[in-house]
Amino acid sequence: MKKKNIAQGKKDFIDSQPGFSSLHNPKKMMGSNSQINPPEEEARIGKAEILFVTSYPPRICGIATYSSDLIRSIGEKFSDSLAIMVCALESAESDFIYPPEVKYTLNTSLPEQYTKLASTINEDQAVKLVLIQHEFGFFSKQEQAFQNFLSDLNKPVVIAFHTVLPDPDESMIKKVLAMTEVCKSIIVMTNTSAEILNTKYGISQQKMSVISHGTHLVPHLSEEFLKAKYGFTGRKVLTTFGLLSSGKSIETTIEALPAIVAAIPEVLFLVIGKTHPEVIKEEGERYRESLLRKVDQLSLQDHVLFINSFLPTSELLEYLQLTDIYLFTTNDPNQAVSGTFVYAASCACPIISTPIPHAKEILSDDTGILFDFGNSGQLAGHVIRLLSDEEQRTHLKVNTLQKIVTTAWENSANAHAKLFEKIGEGEITLKYDWPAINLDHVKNMTTETGIIQFSKINQPDISSGYTLDDNARALIAMCLYFELTRKEEVVATISRYFNFIKFCQGSDGRFQNYVDKDMNFTAQNDQVNLDDSIGRAIWALGTMISLSGLLPSPLIQEAEDVFKKSLQTIEEVHSSRAMAFAIKGIYFHDHQTDHPENLELIKILGSRLAQMYRHVSTPDWQWFEGYLTYANSILSEAMLYTWLITSEMYYKKTAIESLDFLVSKTFNENGIEVISNRNWMRKGEVPEQYGEQPIDVAYTMMTLSKFYDTLHNEDYFTKMEIAFNWFLGKNRLQQIVYNPCTGGCYDGLEERHVNINQGAESTLSYLMARLTMEQYNNKTNTIQRKISTVVTTRKSRHAVAYVFRK
Repeated sequence: MKKKNIAQGKKDFIDSQPGFSSLHNPKKMMGSNSQINPPEEEARIGKAEILFVTSYPPRICGIATYSSDLIRSIGEKFSDSLAIMVCALESAESDFIYPPEVKYTLNTSLPEQYTKLASTINEDQAVKLVLIQHEFGFFSKQEQAFQNFLSDLNKPVVIAFHTVLPDPDESMIKKVLAMTEVCKSIIVMTNTSAEILNTKYGISQQKMSVISHGTHLVPHLSEEFLKAKYGFTGRKVLTTFGLLSSGKSIETTIEALPAIVAAIPEVLFLVIGKTHPEVIKEEGERYRESLLRKVDQLSLQDHVLFINSFLPTSELLEYLQLTDIYLFTTNDPNQAVSGTFVYAASCACPIISTPIPHAKEILSDDTGILFDFGNSGQLAGHVIRLLSDEEQRTHLKVNTLQKIVTTAWENSANAHAKLFEKIGEGEITLKYDWPAINLDHVKNMTTETGIIQFSKINQPDISSGYTLDDNARALIAMCLYFELTRKEEVVATISRYFNFIKFCQGSDGRFQNYVDKDMNFTAQNDQVNLDDSIGRAIWALGTMISLSGLLPSPLIQEAEDVFKKSLQTIEEVHSSRAMAFAIKGIYFHDHQTDHPENLELIKILGSRLAQMYRHVSTPDWQWFEGYLTYANSILSEAMLYTWLITSEMYYKKTAIESLDFLVSKTFNENGIEVISNRNWMRKGEVPEQYGEQPIDVAYTMMTLSKFYDTLHNEDYFTKMEIAFNWFLGKNRLQQIVYNPCTGGCYDGLEERHVNINQGAESTLSYLMARLTMEQYNNKTNTIQRKISTVVTTRKSRHAVAYVFRK
């Protein structure tokens, strides 16, 4: 059997940690409360500084890892508005080399240091709030000094309890109440912990926030690929991980293994993790050695592998992704929460666990299995049944991932940041960072043919085939990307999506929409109205032709030919959105050409939309139809283009009135809530609040962008930013919709969860939204967009402020 030979040593450990690098080269700590290698002051101007009081890497500790992950996530989402610094807790003299964010240290065994640290923090004008990651063991030697420290602080304090004892005595209740009385807010990680604090400690629910232990988003690589990578091909892998101590009850699994091996000989049990440093101090490697002896006694040497290392996060997550079943066997019923448990869940591991509160909240018949503490026979039975039922394991994987995705570190960062803003006494204002533009998932979804329609989680589902709709969106997105970056390699991708559109066009100029994986048109084309698909194709072709001079001339000429054919039957189309898409495409086409027939087509289509508006609109319903459905903003945008082409003021008035009405129905205190795809909003009715899809948010943003560029009303830009933040977690569920790990976008917001599949439509919608924001990248500093106002004449093209992007 292949065994890991993992290097030891402090440098290797530091280099392996997320956010750590030897490039930091921080200075060694010279004394308690000293400042070490702080970030440049100018980098923190205008930011609210939050001080975390916590154990911190390179100290090996579960809370240290937790804090490192949380701080990194907050930094990635809010670096423009928050600066996170650390006071690292140390249990004795140490020679840790810390990263730059560590501003202070506290030796928790020395009472005088608590007083000094409180005074230093109070005098530190940069610190706006203090967050304490609390574990009773941290302060067990100096409980009164810690309480005095809390009382002495004159900054808002938040305390996060990592342990909540369910059956406290009077002494414990008084201790916890004394701590919480001087805090602005309390964080716990499970609803069970919140209930215990409320019912048994008498702490108000209003003072508590439940923020789940964060989890990593992972790319969900092939299990077979990863097993081959690590030398486990053909094995059924059981895994547990974490800092080793007797509380882990690893022996429960080892004692269950003989029965499991007898039924499933290919089973392998991985025990990943170093022995806990505090255990090493007290008893050395006694516990690990006892486990090794038990393995020998039971002749399980070929079925148990100890990986005695604190693995880099990326490697650990790969081990978990190749795992068939994750085993959590703690013997401590008072353990409120487990980071190891949720890490496994985030990797879609089927989980068998002892019934700690955290496990009972997450695991149900659909998401995992619970067994009694220390019951090896019960554990063996569950493992054998689950390893023998691949369908059930797949069922558990999908359901567990759906349930755990809300706990992603990005969502934890959002929840913490919102709490900081709430209690920051007006000194904290959040601003979301824009994620880097990431084409990974678009590339993964794209074959030589085009972009695949659907995915299962983030894995392309080729059986779903292709659509004209998605390839038109992909062409638009890649044209926007090419216009911004001028990367030559993008031309081939643009050509691929264009060729798919060309393939879908018939000799009469009309389009088919649905194509199976073998490039056959499906029967669905005869069952669905395809007008909207025709409109989207015209929009995409017009966008592509507007890049004449940037794209190769032969490619543009081909697009011109397809575009002209597509207009042959456009007057037969009466779908409001199809007409609006077509107007947008013709408008973009008209940037590069001067065809009178384009003006006539826009007049015809625009006049139809305007007539709909005149017929339906009333003072309290300023819209084109008696209902709001999907892609609503495109109707208002089409009216704006019609005005820009014709100069007839009625179209401008209709554009502004209708967009203002739509905004009034979709923007509120939660940000933007687009119309539900479950039940459209009809005149006089209250819309449903779930079934929100990324495409409607993206279209709204693109419309607001055009209105802002044309009319220069800052409110349009403000709402565009608000709408983009919907993808980043500023929405009704306060959950991310964009997945920065894959570059994909979740398929929508349901009533209580996100739809975790990342199909083409949603991913391309996010990409179009992100590229729309990119053109304003420097707006907050100086307006770098070059604006040239042209007169309202046909020869000068359009009365519009043209935007040229570098």
